[in-house]
Amino acid sequence: MLVKWIRCTVVDRRGFERGQRKWAGLLGEPGFRAQGGGWSRTRPGVAHVFAFWESRAFYDSFMARSHDRLAASQSGTFARAQVKLFDYRFDVKTGFEPRFTDSDLLRVAHCRVHPERAEHFALMQEKVWNPAMAGSPGMVRGLFGEAPGDEFLILSMWKVDAEHGKYRTERIERLSLRAQTEADIAALSGDVVDMEDAWTV
Repeated sequence: MLVKWIRCTVVDRRGFERGQRKWAGLLGEPGFRAQGGGWSRTRPGVAHVFAFWESRAFYDSFMARSHDRLAASQSGTFARAQVKLFDYRFDVKTGFEPRFTDSDLLRVAHCRVHPERAEHFALMQEKVWNPAMAGSPGMVRGLFGEAPGDEFLILSMWKVDAEHGKYRTERIERLSLRAQTEADIAALSGDVVDMEDAWTV
């Protein structure tokens, strides 16, 4: 599965939201699985959208045929957009499905990892971080994705905001030490996204 992450700095919020609803036109596209997103909780005017495709081939075909027509309705509503593609590598928790209807917020972590530490980083995600997140009340599902150049995406969906906050404050420091995260990561950025139901396709 291919995961597309789009981060936009929005200048016309109402126009952007109106355009976001036009992406319902993705339904019926070969290989399209789902799309959803919302507004950054920490950065005003920043929107995050996540799209899921069965494979890179289906995605490339869509980009060549239908993308520009669907994207036209949002033209001029954002100042810049960053787009990154990741290959799904494994679940965080179990049975990942690209569904957004049962999640209130989404946490995204984008990691650039030292090349010689990439396999260790992935192993620690599987052995240390995944069990901790999976055992946290309110955590619905998530995935670990990889892009060329030792870049990784950790996406987690949460039901209850307070539970996500508790997971972060109580456990992150201890888990980081155990997983030797500082030694693995060259750069880390992330965000917490309040989901917008109307953006779900």
